[in-house]
Amino acid sequence: MDINGPAGLTALDERIAGCRRCPRLVAWREEVARTKRAGFADQEYWGRPVPGFGPADARLLIVGLAPAAHGGNRTGRMFTGDRSGDVLYAALHEVGLASQAGAVSVDDGLELYGVRITSPVHCAPPANRPTPEERDACRPWLVRELELLRPTLRAVVVLGAFGWQATLPVLDAAGWSVPRPRPVFGHGARVTLGGGLRLFGCFHVSQRNTFTGRLTPAMLREVLRDAASAAGLPHRR
Repeated sequence: MDINGPAGLTALDERIAGCRRCPRLVAWREEVARTKRAGFADQEYWGRPVPGFGPADARLLIVGLAPAAHGGNRTGRMFTGDRSGDVLYAALHEVGLASQAGAVSVDDGLELYGVRITSPVHCAPPANRPTPEERDACRPWLVRELELLRPTLRAVVVLGAFGWQATLPVLDAAGWSVPRPRPVFGHGARVTLGGGLRLFGCFHVSQRNTFTGRLTPAMLREVLRDAASAAGLPHRR
């Protein structure tokens, strides 16, 4: 029988970290952990699926795509140790939803306030592109995570079109009614699901988007502030 509450989320995170369901992803994440990047040659890589990060009573959930090969796959924590995470955590800190602007390791003291971060795929994929089959194999983990968060969850921010497309059926399976036809992804998209959950779309914090200015820090902060307001979280304007 599944455990509920904080203990249930801890148990889920442990099960995710031990998953070996997708052979291609297992081989890739472990190969990256063995060969490493030159700048991290002296570090021990996590090299396993990366579970969600944040409190069990989160009111706001942020959904990404998958761990980065030399970011979360190295550190063992979502959006930690890479440029995408630098952008995301800096924005969360400025809005008042994180204790600090930087995220470099699991023991750096970072805390999230009422926010949890997860992804529809928990292993680092080659070229940052999981297959549809790998996405579907990982889906039950996110369904269960949402079920455990349901008592307190009030808003979800989805980063990028892949995450949006992967998350909509999961929200439906976890008990929220998704409108038909399904809402289309776009930066600034806002949808209220059956059950009252507020869904927000945001361009992904990838370097492709942040380096080109497609997603600016101001744009990201605006989405986070609106989502925090919808979730009833205190935040800075």
